[in-house]
Formats: sequence, C-alpha cells, structure tokens
Amino acid sequence: MQQRPMPEYRPVAQPAAAVATVVADTFEEYVEADVWGRIRSGYAIPDIENPLVSKHVNYYSSRPDYLARISSRASRYMFHVIQELEKRHMPSELALLPIIESAFNPNAMSSASAAGMWQFVPGTGRDFNLKQNMFKDERRGVLASTDAALSYLQKLYGMFGDWQLALAAYNWGEGNVQRAIAKNQAMGKRTDFESLAEHMPAETRNYVPKLQAVKNIIANPRQYGVDLPVIDNVPYFTAIEKTADIDLDIAAKLAELSVDEFKALNPQFNRPVITGGEQTKILLPQENAAKFRANLAQWGKALSTWTTHRITGARQSVAALASKFGTTPEVIRQANNIPAKTALRAGSTILVPRLSTSAQTDIAEHIADNAVMAFESERSKRVRATKLSSRQKFRVNAGKAVSKIKSRVSAPKASARAKGPRSKFNKRRTAK
Repeated sequence: MQQRPMPEYRPVAQPAAAVATVVADTFEEYVEADVWGRIRSGYAIPDIENPLVSKHVNYYSSRPDYLARISSRASRYMFHVIQELEKRHMPSELALLPIIESAFNPNAMSSASAAGMWQFVPGTGRDFNLKQNMFKDERRGVLASTDAALSYLQKLYGMFGDWQLALAAYNWGEGNVQRAIAKNQAMGKRTDFESLAEHMPAETRNYVPKLQAVKNIIANPRQYGVDLPVIDNVPYFTAIEKTADIDLDIAAKLAELSVDEFKALNPQFNRPVITGGEQTKILLPQENAAKFRANLAQWGKALSTWTTHRITGARQSVAALASKFGTTPEVIRQANNIPAKTALRAGSTILVPRLSTSAQTDIAEHIADNAVMAFESERSKRVRATKLSSRQKFRVNAGKAVSKIKSRVSAPKASARAKGPRSKFNKRRTAK
C-alpha cells in the first residue's frame, strides 16, 4: 500500500481558561481536513495479504450500518488517539485498533473482564497504573486508557521489533508470542506473524488480518463501496480539572449535556459522584466547556449531595440504611449497584445522601481507593427452637407417615414425567 509523507502543519493558539482550569490538547492543524485522511497519511505497519484479510474486508464492507455506528462513536475519541500516536511517532493505523477491540465502545466488557475501548484486563490495567476502585475504573477512561495502551504497544514493539508481533502480543500475551518464536527457531522456521500463525489461537490469528482489513477500507473506501462519515480534524473535547467532588448529573447539567453524552466522554466514573482532586479531569465537548464554566460560576449550591458510610457492626439491611439517611432502598441500591435481596456485610463502604448536618467535605482519596462492598442474602428470620410436647411429637410423626405414603403412591407418575422434555436431566443437557 503506497504511503504518503506527513503534510506540513502550523500551530493553532489555545483559548485562555476561566473559572475552571481547562487543559486543552495542544495540537497542530494539519492540511488534512478529515481525521481519516490524517490516519491514512501515517500508515507505517507492513501490509499482509491473505485469505483472512479478504474475509474480514468482505465482512466490514458489507455492513455499512455497523461501520457508521462505529464511526459515530469514534468521532468523539479519534482526534485524541491519532494526536497521541503522532506525539510518540507511532504508526497511525494503530488508531484503528479500538475498532477491532471494542468497536470504539469505552463501556465494552469482555467475558475475560477486559474493559474499555482498549480492552485492558484488570491485572494489565494495574501494571499500567490504571486505577480501579469502587468509584472509577480508568480502563474505561479515554485519556488514561489511551495513554496506557500506547505505552503497552510501545513496550511490545521494543520487545519484538515488529509491529505485527507486537499486536499479536497485545492480544495473546508477550509470553505466548515468545514461546511461539522459540518453537519456530528450534525448527529453523521464520518468526514473522504469518509464520507463527499456526501456533496462535483463532482470535489472535485473525487479529492482525482484521486490522489490515479495516486499514484497507479506510485507505480506499470507494473501492469497497463504503461511505465513511466525515470526522473533523479538530479536537472533539477538552479536559477540565475539577477542584471539588461533584455529582455526575450536576456536572452534566452545568455543561448543558444529557447524562448519556456526559458519560460517553467520562465512562470511567462508576458512581453518581465524581471524586478525586485536581488530577481528576472531566472531558467536555469544546462548545460545552464554556457553558460549564459560566454555569459553575452562577451555581451557588453544593456540587455534591453524596458522602460515604462504613458498616462497622453486624450486617445491615438496605432498608435500614435508607431509613437512617432519609431516602429509599431503591436509591441506595442504584447508587451502589447493590443486587436485590442482599444485605451489606460489616466493613462495607457505600455512598449515602448527605444529611443536612453533614460537613460539606470531599470524600477522602484513601476512602475512595480502599472502599469495598460485601453482600449476603437477606434471609428471613429463623423461628426460635422450642421443646415439643408429647402430643406435638405425635402429630409431627403422623404427618411424616402420611407424606411417606403419598410419595409412594405418586412415585410412578413422577417417574413418567422424568422421561419428558422438561425433566431436570434434559434441562442439564440443554444447559451444556
């Protein structure tokens, strides 16, 4: 695939911050008016051509609605991703990787508990300093996860000296790729991606071909009958450093955004209050940042209506907690993601509404970092055991005898039902 040189660029002045500190992405305005063109300009990973690539080109190009949905989600994040890649002098087609990983959905969660548009599992996320606690999961955060993903990819490229193998390791794990290389070296075989493919699971074997397929379509959408929606080559969002705890719905209101749109840019926040100091950033569309600052200056009320409460004694029911803090069980359960028909064990820390007498202080960082919740079933109270009289013992034994006789009489019918399609045996087979 022919590659074009990077176009000339010139700096653009940044707006001054007011009321809240705005940390705007420093960027250069490229000749390319569209982000897709900017990505095409920086292709640097060698192409592969094989039947798997053709298969995935056909898959994506025959689903224009799917590509349109991905492009719509990507339009919020793509400028930031390509800019970060260029800062690190990394191949621009890596900006397309979240299409393969998550369809650019920062709320995506895999069966292996990989989360975010870059799909970090918990352990790897912690390796790259992605905070994961009750209040936030930075694997979903746009800024933190992108920084971590690019750092991880750079590390893998440093290990293998080959972007295709780095991508395979991103999907499969560096240890598995190293072992596959050792096997081929022992047999005197080549150690490039396609030569190692026979050792890879199907997902990894298809991983680089999927990226190549998307890369081909973006390079020449008309050739494949694809109409890519324009993604303007300007920042979609700006970052605001918050200075106090703020409820998520209040932040959305101040920015004049729907809660859904606010969450699309700030998906890392797990609770209805955004905690953390000035290092915690809120992302807002460029045009809404000014609205946020102006509305914040006029707000004049508490920014957060939540605080934390720790269960220190025995287990506590949600109903009792709701009564204590003047709210409903449903509010407590929803704010804390507490399953139905469960109580909280001692040691649990939960969010509760601030009482009028509560001190208006932020939730401490060490509380947010160490908060945990443990549940147990809300069992009904046990009937206290009492000694039975002789007459009560007779009635109990008589009742058991009658039940035994009834079970013998009805046994043939039960046996007949066991052969039907709704038997427990058939249900287990169906489940398997």
